[in-house]
Amino acid sequence: MTQGSVVDPRPAQVRAALAPQEWDVIVVGGGASGLGSAVEAATRGHSVLLLEGHDYAKGTSSRSTKLVHGGVRYLAQGNVSLVREALHERGLLRKNAPHLVRDLGFVVPAYDWWAAPFYGIGLKMYDVLAGKLNLGSSTYLDRDKVLSRVSTYKEKGLRGGILYFDGQFDDARLAVTLLRTLEDFGGVALNYAPVIGLIKDGEQVRGVRFRDEESGQEHEARAKIVVNATGVWVDDIRRMEDPTVKPMLSPSQGVHVVVEKKFLPGDSAIMIPRTDDGRVLFAVPWHDHVVIGTTDTPVPQADFEPHALEEEVEFILRTAGRYMDPAPGRADVLSVYAGLRPLVKNEKSDGAGSTAALSRDHVIRISKGNLITLTGGKWTTYRRMGEDTINRAEKLGGLPERLTITPGLHLHGWSEDERPDHWKVYGNDAERVQQLPGADAQLHPDLPYSEAELRWAVRHESARTVEDVLARRTRSILLGARASMEAAPRAAAILAEELGKDAAWQAQQVEAYRQVASGYVL
Repeated sequence: MTQGSVVDPRPAQVRAALAPQEWDVIVVGGGASGLGSAVEAATRGHSVLLLEGHDYAKGTSSRSTKLVHGGVRYLAQGNVSLVREALHERGLLRKNAPHLVRDLGFVVPAYDWWAAPFYGIGLKMYDVLAGKLNLGSSTYLDRDKVLSRVSTYKEKGLRGGILYFDGQFDDARLAVTLLRTLEDFGGVALNYAPVIGLIKDGEQVRGVRFRDEESGQEHEARAKIVVNATGVWVDDIRRMEDPTVKPMLSPSQGVHVVVEKKFLPGDSAIMIPRTDDGRVLFAVPWHDHVVIGTTDTPVPQADFEPHALEEEVEFILRTAGRYMDPAPGRADVLSVYAGLRPLVKNEKSDGAGSTAALSRDHVIRISKGNLITLTGGKWTTYRRMGEDTINRAEKLGGLPERLTITPGLHLHGWSEDERPDHWKVYGNDAERVQQLPGADAQLHPDLPYSEAELRWAVRHESARTVEDVLARRTRSILLGARASMEAAPRAAAILAEELGKDAAWQAQQVEAYRQVASGYVL
């Protein structure tokens, strides 16, 4: 396709969303849980419309620790069933998306005589729970082997450590991959299409009213069943059906900082098993940088751009400094990001469904009008969340009940080819991306991305804004928030070419992006 023949894909997406039909399933929300549910429904042969009010993975689903993991912390809490399920799903995702998920070794340091045997026993249990899908066996390391894997651990008092394995991924790129997979199976998705109301037949929820943010026009879509998978905003949708409904969630904020690779050279990650607040702390190599986190801070309400608190950043740097030499300081932070966890309150409400699950389990709640609300959970178990949700949807919506195929479903772009890190996330689409104009033009000297990737994001991945391409289609905002702001004018120019926008649109986009990205700078 030449530049001159580029056609904006959105009008066709809007037409598809407005098809005069009753959908089998409408999914509200384009994060991990919504995309997982939509892919599950589409692969079973149901007609699916997914509506996202902002961009795919705009919220929590692009702000994780970048781990596909069973949750060693939950094992310590005694939640064996959650860990077993997550380890099983970790193994499936590793097989179904090898272009996005890789094995990663974690080194747990032992500075006390009891630490290595204590953590070693727990991590052997982790191996056992993973069964045939285990990524690698945990082993004891002597002091020299610990330092050969993590040369920046503080040497004083170090006795040895434990090596165990988990998975690592790119969260926003997995969201885009699920979007493409949904479309491969005939599903329809539209971003920047917030749901503004529910359609009811009597008490039954039978559809949604939504607004196309680009045109300002409002539309209706009807379905046999509606799934509310809006993460930390599920209560907003629930109140559209019943304004008196009690809130389900107590959101919690998790913060991460991103620093240069020199603070964790090599291919191994760090796991500190016990911090001052009772969490674990990770330092993880990611896209030739290092992600360090996280925190667990209750927040009174959900915000589309949550910001790290000073004390959260201080906690992360202080804890990292106890174990790492050299220790990263404030001046070394390239980006800081915050995400909100949709933690379900531990009390029964509405008399429907169980909310007594431990907070990291996913919960499905059915309303009087058969609105299905899915929340909680985490990226690792996105597929199982979708399977459980569509099992319920089939029964409640009178849909044909079909077996899931997603445990063995190769996601869009599936490829085991080894490619340079940032090209690998495209899987077998990488060659097509590299054929576009600008494949050899680097977007910014401090970022690994090419101009061609932005064109691909607009043409094939539903990107609409500078933020979409710099925060989620590429991960520029995380790898260097300041560098990404410097790249914003060129990104706006490329998007304007692709979408037929004028200079005023470009200026507005750059300013809007700078406002967002400034929140990622310390």
